[in-house]
Amino acid sequence: MAGVGLTWYTWLEQGREISVSATFLDNLSRVLKLDAAERRYLYLLTQQRPPAEPGKTWCVVPALVHRLMGDLASRPAYVINLRWDVLAWNPAADRVFRFSAHPPERRNLLWMLFADGPTQALFDPWDEQALQMLSRFRRDFVKATQEPDICALIKDLEKVSPDFREWWQKQDIHGSDLGCRRLRLNGLGPVAFEYTKLTIDEDRHLRLVYYAALEDDGSNRGFVQWLYQGEALSA
Repeated sequence: MAGVGLTWYTWLEQGREISVSATFLDNLSRVLKLDAAERRYLYLLTQQRPPAEPGKTWCVVPALVHRLMGDLASRPAYVINLRWDVLAWNPAADRVFRFSAHPPERRNLLWMLFADGPTQALFDPWDEQALQMLSRFRRDFVKATQEPDICALIKDLEKVSPDFREWWQKQDIHGSDLGCRRLRLNGLGPVAFEYTKLTIDEDRHLRLVYYAALEDDGSNRGFVQWLYQGEALSA
């Protein structure tokens, strides 16, 4: 059923030095009805590398992740998928990034970064940070180049943003998903944050983006007070 003879398959199970193609491994995974984790393990055993998996942009945020973000009262945190749609966030992230102010179809981090004026004013300096973030998005895009919604996002941004259209042609890739970022908050001014991106579901390409105001420059206390002021105003 997998397209090979019994003797050859026996050699495979015995770990003999035979050439194993990705096509065969995919056929074998299908015949044995392996799930994603088992298929990945099979590839690591035979080819010492994970399989090439086409990315999917649609996914649902687990309830436990919502609970985790709720526990991070003073740490802006949100969840994105492979297309960088913002799927969930905590109140601190909404106060900083204004996710709830955008309609669901435009609640996309890349769209906000290049097509929304208030979001552009948030990043200080905008051009440097936007270029870095775009180069990181490129790594996600290559995993899902056949997904219609991610291709449509690229086309829409090329129409509305000359900067995006120019920078998208570049091939710069920034490797790290952690570092420092400077945001200019209304009513407070510039605040320096540490940030990182954590994978919370590898198969569904869900990432948690986490921000923490730096404590050694005096901005942490002011940021927390600014958050509480926002809660009082909304109440």
